[in-house]
Amino acid sequence: MVKKATSKASSKQSTAATPKAGVKRPEKAAAKPKSPRFQEKAPEAYVFWCCDGRKFCDMRELAEGLAAISDDTYTYHVNQEKNDFCNWVRDIILDTELADSLVLAASRTAAAQCVADRLAFLITECD
Repeated sequence: MVKKATSKASSKQSTAATPKAGVKRPEKAAAKPKSPRFQEKAPEAYVFWCCDGRKFCDMRELAEGLAAISDDTYTYHVNQEKNDFCNWVRDIILDTELADSLVLAASRTAAAQCVADRLAFLITECD
């Protein structure tokens, strides 16, 4: 018969992790949401390259680019399988609100309007 060895240190760790009755643990502060990088240019490694050769480095260029690209170029980047613009805005620009709007945009012009509206809103919020 082998007895399981227990150390006092391990017992202290297990009891220390258990809150005592009536003791309220401090709540963790909610993670501060990342602010959109709407005025910053994306690092060169993370710029958005369109299939037609255009390059977007920030939200302003994206708004102008969406208004100018062809519907075929837009459909290459946004279809049932993917939404490259949404992903770039969410992951690089860090604007989840705009990314959510881009998912719902039914066309290239609607997407361009979403970006232009969001950019205008963020600029007025900063003033």
